[in-house]
Amino acid sequence: MTQPHTLVALKASGYQSTSVKDEMRRNLIRKLKAGEPIFDGILGYEETVLPQVQNAILSKHDMLFLGLRGQAKTRMLRQLTHLLDDAIPIVAGSEVNDDPLRPLSRYAKDLIAKHGDETPIEWIGPDQRYHEKLATPDVTIADLIGEIDMIKHAEGRYLSSELTMHFGLIPRSNRGIFCMNELPDLSAKIQVGMFNVLEERDVQIRGYPVRLDLDLCMVFSANPEDYTNRGRIVTPLKDRIGSVIRTHYPLSREIGVAITDANAWADRAACGLAGSPAKPQAAIHVLVPLFMKEILEETARLARTSQAINQQSGVSVRMSIANMENMISNAERRGLLLNESPTVPRISDLAYLAASTRGKIELTLSEDDGAEEKVLAKLLGEAIKNLFEANFDVKQFRGLVEWFEGGKTLQTGDKLPASAYVQKLNELPVLKSAVMKYLERPELQEIRRQAEGPLLASVAEFILEGLHVENRLNKSAKAGEGVYRR
Repeated sequence: MTQPHTLVALKASGYQSTSVKDEMRRNLIRKLKAGEPIFDGILGYEETVLPQVQNAILSKHDMLFLGLRGQAKTRMLRQLTHLLDDAIPIVAGSEVNDDPLRPLSRYAKDLIAKHGDETPIEWIGPDQRYHEKLATPDVTIADLIGEIDMIKHAEGRYLSSELTMHFGLIPRSNRGIFCMNELPDLSAKIQVGMFNVLEERDVQIRGYPVRLDLDLCMVFSANPEDYTNRGRIVTPLKDRIGSVIRTHYPLSREIGVAITDANAWADRAACGLAGSPAKPQAAIHVLVPLFMKEILEETARLARTSQAINQQSGVSVRMSIANMENMISNAERRGLLLNESPTVPRISDLAYLAASTRGKIELTLSEDDGAEEKVLAKLLGEAIKNLFEANFDVKQFRGLVEWFEGGKTLQTGDKLPASAYVQKLNELPVLKSAVMKYLERPELQEIRRQAEGPLLASVAEFILEGLHVENRLNKSAKAGEGVYRR
């Protein structure tokens, strides 16, 4: 059905105006009845955060998402557009999305008075009805509400005329959603300037009696108030926000792994490599076993309880995602250097995670050079210890420890091909039997089918490192290479 493009055609179509919060409420009810998700790619909030969001929308509240960094606040706010209609009509050329049946601005009122039923109509979609602003100290009332446009005044309009106004982001979000990210960073006087928008739904520009009865859904994101070296949310503003919704980090290791899987760039083979048409280069396939993913997630979980890390700052899920990507990249680099594909990440590939961890954590103690690396190494050791104890009984490796007590050493590292590990395992039946038993796990069967040798190397390093963190073996390490001894 073609959309009406004049006011008379719009009236004839039976279109009825609806406020944006009624529209969101109606579409949410439809999605709930149909069992459709509200957000795409948001995991772990099904029983905690999502019910709060649904209640807020059903109550037609403005919302504040309150949580530490890396908790998908902005992603959820941007996906609120899924609750908007596919298209709504506006008066053609309107800067504030004027409803043709209920014009708001002087421009729209004058245009309808001039053209009557032949007033031209445009249609806009959900993406055009969402505006977002990052709160910074230099944000002004003019940015958000509006200001007198001296160029329009110079063209002959009176300063007292509404037509001299240049509207800010909030009026331009009329009949849509306006999002203010990192609300505490907004200066107190600007927050005060938003009181009327939230409660009375009007704006005033430069003291002129300009009243715009805005139709808005206002949403905000913020870190908790106790983490605020920069500012705070003024109490009267918070009082005017209908629902304050607390977000959180993944509540279980399994959810954390699923979030990392969904967001990390892991399928490097899909991109291929550049090369001439006559001789294309083959991509390196990197297959990541579950226990390596769990080690990365357990590291992040331990970081969120570590006294060495500022917990008011938080440990973003971006840490797990970036570490996953760097671990895969090191395995990919090893595969390229050794001409080994497919390949499987190993413990030795974790030696280079400092680059993807810096900036994701804030230390409570000294931040001297190397402090982050030391904290990360300790967290990785604890994570490997927890996963090793969950998968193995250290007593079963008594024979392996005795082998090392005979003065033997075993070298590992990201410069050794998988074939070197396979050869060494053939000389160590006690280690090989434990590796082969672990390879029987259902979650490893697909990787084992495609790359049994590289998987053997990965599991062997996992066991050796587990014995090291259990103080059964000593290890000297340098730049991705390690030598185990007793």
